[in-house]
Amino acid sequence: QNDKKHTKYIKPYLKNSLLLHIGGSMLEEEAQDTEREKMKYMEQNCPPVSIPDCMHQLQELCRKLHRQIDLVDEERFDMEVKVNKSNKEIDDLKVLVQDLKGKFKKPALKRVRMSADAMLAALLGSKHKVSLDLRANLKQVKKEVKDDEKQTGDWRKNIQDKAGMDGRKKMFETEA
Repeated sequence: QNDKKHTKYIKPYLKNSLLLHIGGSMLEEEAQDTEREKMKYMEQNCPPVSIPDCMHQLQELCRKLHRQIDLVDEERFDMEVKVNKSNKEIDDLKVLVQDLKGKFKKPALKRVRMSADAMLAALLGSKHKVSLDLRANLKQVKKEVKDDEKQTGDWRKNIQDKAGMDGRKKMFETEA
């Protein structure tokens, strides 16, 4: 019975290690395949270079290599542009999918009439009983009564005094 209990725990361990072993061997095979493909590509596209003896042939070889480098650079640039364009399209599609998944109607907000005391009570909770009397902190200012307002009497007389150029001159002299 003791052996049966232990084998119950050992079997999953053996399965996991067997899976790890198989996975490791598959990774090694993939690495060898990619190495073989690289070598095959290099043999096809990069023939062995024979260094010429004279200067003229060497210059021709350099020109030929420069032309090949330019062609490879153009291909690389074209590939980079295609990859960047594809990445941008993928990002745009991801954003579009997120927008489609995350669409929901926002409820219309209702205006709530609440006094300042009620708002503070709602924000601070019932622990803080703060009375917000805004007018209590204001200074009392007494209104000064102007001399013109003190004059009471016939309003027609004041208008006749101010009429004409003499009246205007008096007005400016009294203000200044």
